Amino acid sequence: MSIDKDSINWLNNLFGGCVKFGEPMSRHTYFRVGGPADAFICPDNVEKLKELLRWAGDKRIPHIVIGDGSNLIVRDKGIPGIVIALTKCLNEISRSGGNGESVLIEAMAGVRTQTFCRYAIEEGLSGINFALGIPGTVGGAIMMNAGTSSGSISDVLDSVNVMLSSGTMLRIKREALDFSYRKLSWDKNFTGSNREEPIIIGGCFRLFQSNPVELKKEARAILKKRRDNQPTGMASAGCFFKNPPSGKTAGQLIDMAGLKGTRIGGAEISARHANFIVNTGAASASDILGLMQLVQEAVFKIFNVNLEPEVKIFGI
Repeated sequence: MSIDKDSINWLNNLFGGCVKFGEPMSRHTYFRVGGPADAFICPDNVEKLKELLRWAGDKRIPHIVIGDGSNLIVRDKGIPGIVIALTKCLNEISRSGGNGESVLIEAMAGVRTQTFCRYAIEEGLSGINFALGIPGTVGGAIMMNAGTSSGSISDVLDSVNVMLSSGTMLRIKREALDFSYRKLSWDKNFTGSNREEPIIIGGCFRLFQSNPVELKKEARAILKKRRDNQPTGMASAGCFFKNPPSGKTAGQLIDMAGLKGTRIGGAEISARHANFIVNTGAASASDILGLMQLVQEAVFKIFNVNLEPEVKIFGI
């Protein structure tokens, strides 16, 4: 463990029941795999989050910030240092302004994306329905520029609130952010001298007044299409690979390579959607990563296309 006894005492004193030591990350990822984190912490307010980040930086204790674990693989030996989950302290949604036709909605980073989508529908606000069925949290959706063929988070984002490692809070307008396909790249002006990425505290989204009845009808159609075309009832991280910049999608290439149904241990390429790797019940992270490598090698050999994983991989 990378955390000494004095540090354990400090964390216990500050967080009490909100910190767990040697916590299996399989309890906190959609894939249901992953070894233990030295410390797993769910701060219950922003001030404690600030204090934790400053302390961890001063102590040089490695730490990562996660949302709901939806797009995450943790390796079987776990994560040295601290894992910080934001779903407890950053879970509010509120209106912050507008100009008649459009409305500005503040959604904090720990809000689940589906909660945000349901809020918008109930309020009669369009623009975010494309995200229906996308797992995870608002913070993760911003970091990954989550989306579908119908739209991406960057299309509706007005600004983002971030916390620097020093504890300083900034609001950054959309125009100053560098979004690309399934990615947000931070400008060096926002990373500081230690090159640590800012932590997303929340986003401000510009949505539009619409008819709640029509929005609900659209939502039902979107969710039905997802249920019909994607595996349900099995642990997965959603689409595993990014689509290549041109030509066939990742799912089409994997399907054409004849890999649907291929298994390593408890990990399987879904027979319903080839860009989903699923945990059939007893997969390890090594099984999933082995299957990832098999797919990448086969697709490159047949089509000369490098498939890049959409999921984030952490741990040892």
